[in-house]
Amino acid sequence: MADRVLQIAIDKKGSDILLLDLRKVTTIADYFVICTGATGWQIRAISQAVMEDLEHLGIAPLHDEGLADSGWILLDYGDVVVHVFTPAERDYYRLEKAWSEALPVVRVQ
Repeated sequence: MADRVLQIAIDKKGSDILLLDLRKVTTIADYFVICTGATGWQIRAISQAVMEDLEHLGIAPLHDEGLADSGWILLDYGDVVVHVFTPAERDYYRLEKAWSEALPVVRVQ
């Protein structure tokens, strides 16, 4: 699922896309997919594309939160948590630094 989300973010022109392996660090999720959209419109488009694609596979998020206007949308699929940020919000929250012990699997600039 994480690979599929990664590809969707690439297809929707997300930037600085990062797949983190959290399995040795925490039990809250196996993977984080973190990406940036240039605007609120783009983070909404990326998030909606992820939800629609996974829904076709019968997979619904356990939880979602945030709005495009807030600059951060989170989609929790249990094993995979997707974070879609605007640049300002990503810089503010610095998830890569907070989860620096996690193994970076893929990074797409």
